[in-house]
Amino acid sequence: MSTYVFSDVHGHRATLERVLDRLSPSVDDRFFCLGDMVDRGPDPVGVLRTCRALPNVRALMGNHEDLMVSCLDDPYDPLAKLNWGINGGAKTSAGLAELADDEANELVAWVRALPRWDQTVVGDRRYLLVHAGVNLSAPAPGVWDDDSAAAYLRAQDPEELSWIREEFWGAPRGLSGADGSGPVVVAGHTPTPYLERMAHELDRAPVGEDGLARMVRVGADRWDIDCCAAGGAGLGQVLVLRLDDGAEFYEPVREGE
Repeated sequence: MSTYVFSDVHGHRATLERVLDRLSPSVDDRFFCLGDMVDRGPDPVGVLRTCRALPNVRALMGNHEDLMVSCLDDPYDPLAKLNWGINGGAKTSAGLAELADDEANELVAWVRALPRWDQTVVGDRRYLLVHAGVNLSAPAPGVWDDDSAAAYLRAQDPEELSWIREEFWGAPRGLSGADGSGPVVVAGHTPTPYLERMAHELDRAPVGEDGLARMVRVGADRWDIDCCAAGGAGLGQVLVLRLDDGAEFYEPVREGE
């Protein structure tokens, strides 16, 4: 059994499916999708379908799912409609409109019920899984276990879990103690090239020699896995990260997809 995590596919279904085909997941594997399945790319509804079909999948509410649900819950709210529209919601809205009512309602209900956080332990390391990050000023537990980690995440502002950016990545340190213990926070939301101007202690350049974005570790315990799929071909990739051994599986976004 392997544990995989990915984020910010942003409608690039074909790209996601290519990397998943390479992985050939088994029924025992686990997947965590950290949100932003929708908007901007050509097939956001296809991404929703693909993610729902993964074995043992746990998906989270990203800020783009948040925008989608806010608009669909109150379609006569001009601000909600504007916010979703200017953030790339047109493709998602059009894709949902093409579905039969039953499937559209089922997909929207699934998205509406997505949690804002999750956690898992792989090997001897605990991972806190969120879309955007956490507010590091919140009191951290002295001992991290399932209950204390859940209490820490429940105490967070749900909006910040999906929207926080500079305050998380730019903080001088994460959640690791002086001895290096503590959880790793895995998040997306912020395309990794942005980290060059907001974070310190990057483990490598966010853009490789091939010109493509890649994941970056900030310090010992903040991992950004948004590899700019929303930016399209020439820069963007979909990354699926295997937590068991840190293996990184990339698939570049191609022209027209």
